[in-house]
Amino acid sequence: MTNATQTLLSGLWDIQNHPLSDKARQDARLRLLDYLGCTLAGAEMERSRMMRLVAASGAGAGPARLIGLGLKTAPALAALVNGTNAHVAELDDGNRFGMVHPGAPVISAVLAQAQASGLSDEDILLGIVVGYEAAVRLARAVQPDAKDAGLHATGICGTVGAAMGVAAALRLDKAGMNAALAGGTTAASGLLKVIRGASQLKPFNAGHAAQAGLSAALMAVAGFAGPADVLDGEHGYLHVMSGKPDKTAEALVGTGTLCVGDVYVKPYASCRHCHAPVEAALILRQAHGLTPDKIAKVAVSTHRMAVHLHDHTEITGVHSAKMSVNYCVAAALITGQSGMAAFTPEHVADPEILDLTRRVDVRADPELTALVPAKRAAVVEIHCRDGQILRDRIDLPKGEPETALTAAEFETKFLDLAGFAGLDATKAAALADRVLNPGQAGSLLHSIDAL
Repeated sequence: MTNATQTLLSGLWDIQNHPLSDKARQDARLRLLDYLGCTLAGAEMERSRMMRLVAASGAGAGPARLIGLGLKTAPALAALVNGTNAHVAELDDGNRFGMVHPGAPVISAVLAQAQASGLSDEDILLGIVVGYEAAVRLARAVQPDAKDAGLHATGICGTVGAAMGVAAALRLDKAGMNAALAGGTTAASGLLKVIRGASQLKPFNAGHAAQAGLSAALMAVAGFAGPADVLDGEHGYLHVMSGKPDKTAEALVGTGTLCVGDVYVKPYASCRHCHAPVEAALILRQAHGLTPDKIAKVAVSTHRMAVHLHDHTEITGVHSAKMSVNYCVAAALITGQSGMAAFTPEHVADPEILDLTRRVDVRADPELTALVPAKRAAVVEIHCRDGQILRDRIDLPKGEPETALTAAEFETKFLDLAGFAGLDATKAAALADRVLNPGQAGSLLHSIDAL
């Protein structure tokens, strides 16, 4: 049997030891800018609680920036705080085949260590590329079994991605990369139980993954060796996380396209499973001039993974709302909003939105389920009080590589998030220019340090 561990490591080592293509560099810069917008917004949303976390940690000043909070601290704490904040707004990137959000854990860990070690732009970009590759390849291998078992891929795969991203950025040798992989896999955790009810801990899965992955890489730097087959066998990562001992190494070979360029960028501020229904609802609202008084009920048919854990109608807060297909569709139909504005405390408690939320029925369709992961389809039927039934279907919501945001839409998303966080529009535009254009004066670390 092929050693899955060495298959993954060989692929990552090959990336590390060849110059990045111009496309890979630009994709990494795009991922970084999107991450910064999400993290700034998350920091604004959770400012008071994050400041309490920093105070309670006892950590003093350090080299790593707490993005959007005006402080610098130790890299491990920065990875935790930034990784958590990057996932708070539910706008961070993801991969539909692995059902994983790589950016929050990977970039948080890489940036934290880059600031501590004074790494170059090329080191940072390499760390992002390798980290995404590790997280997404592993997620593709263990999904959908991991989600069915209640495991959150952003936690269990993001930890490994963060470890390998930092290890690559630090240019560790093969033994060091193996040790980082072993450390990342044994530190990996994250339960989907935390997305239910009044829980607000889903973003912690991303933050913990960043912190634990960084620690795993530093254990490798210190010389702590790991097994050469940590992914393999009955007690290896693939079996433990997927429940299937016959997982093969083929899933870890890669697709021929670097994973850093094979992610979706979210246009809507909710769980990705909500996006196809929301998009269909917005299209129908605009096309037919729908107002709340015209809607009797709504039927949503979608794939199984978008129903499990996402069909609740009792909304307990902002985090609960972002996880609910029912709420997201109702809010889109009533307000016409799908971004941050749809999830204000006022909207989440709005009796009109909550009433329609309870009249949205979400069900799994076997035919749509069979299309996953190539498509994440949803059909929305709006039953009007006059007897009309309005219908629309979305196979892939906006933001996938096949349905990518335009350059203008991408820029608008970042500027909107930066503005939400209080960043001056001129400064935000200048930051975007510096991150995306390598010819601009100042390194990436200089740009991050200004936040």
